[in-house]
Amino acid sequence: MANVAVIGAGSWGTALAKVLHTNGNQVTVWSIMEEEIRMLREKREHTEKLPGVRLPEDMVFTFDLCEAVSGKQYLVLAVPSVFTRSTAKSMAPFVEKGQVIVCVAKGIEETTLKTISDVVEEEIPAADVAVMCGPSHAEEVGCGLPTTVVAGAAKRSIAEGVQDIFMNEVFRVYTSPDVLGMELGGSLKNVIALAAGMADGLGYGDNTKAALITRGIAEMSRLASKMGAKAETLNGLTGIGDLIVTCESRHSRNRRAGMLIGQGYTMQQAMDEVKMVVEGVYSAKAACALAAEYGVEIPIIQAVNEVLFEGKTAKDAVTELMLRDKKAEHSTLAWEEE
Repeated sequence: MANVAVIGAGSWGTALAKVLHTNGNQVTVWSIMEEEIRMLREKREHTEKLPGVRLPEDMVFTFDLCEAVSGKQYLVLAVPSVFTRSTAKSMAPFVEKGQVIVCVAKGIEETTLKTISDVVEEEIPAADVAVMCGPSHAEEVGCGLPTTVVAGAAKRSIAEGVQDIFMNEVFRVYTSPDVLGMELGGSLKNVIALAAGMADGLGYGDNTKAALITRGIAEMSRLASKMGAKAETLNGLTGIGDLIVTCESRHSRNRRAGMLIGQGYTMQQAMDEVKMVVEGVYSAKAACALAAEYGVEIPIIQAVNEVLFEGKTAKDAVTELMLRDKKAEHSTLAWEEE
């Protein structure tokens, strides 16, 4: 169908490469780490990050970025969000007009407050940029368990092209023009998942988790709507859908890091233990900066920042959230006159 390169050979990039190959696409996978590429060539499996998922013999693995990028119709950018700008800058000399870059990482750049697609468009103006996200842990996608995601782009034809190369009987892809809403949902939910993990680490129950998820989507929606995103997006797969799976799943690195912090680990100790990039840590500060810029109240995300960066204990943060001033749940609903 298409000639595709996956830029980034972590668990998510590897899982998506397998989906693309299953659909008949010609697939090349790139990593900056030569030892990772050698492992993939020899083992046909990412033994560290996606063990048990076998990769086909005709899938190409390379650490030569020019080889990976040149001549491909689609470039799936799957490096962690903190490495997006540097990787895009390195890709730029090899990208030609008409190539589509599909951003699949989730995050907000801390220094500029730009979304991942904004960063890529800034560094690679020649490319058409799309995003793809939704409730989709790599461990399940790699094993072929049914999953649904959303492909987003400003132009319908670009989103539908991404839909065509990825969609099959176990990987369903919807389309959306609300790229901003998709990216904000995918980024902010990681911060809420840290909070949910902290609650688990503290030994709290289902009531606490349900409250965090519900009030978390309210915070995400308030900020995203103020920034121009659509409410439907935050109520869909890339908002509440992604939030639920990230707060609940045993595969979630954000939830796991939060659990460790709830058990008394420092933020750095938790990240070291998880051994993977915990995107919510990087998005937390950016979310607070955006909330201040747009005048939006986000108490759960603010509390996560205080635990991560200001030395507050997770238990004290929960207590303060519970003791906030009394409020109505929905301020826009009208009361009957007394």
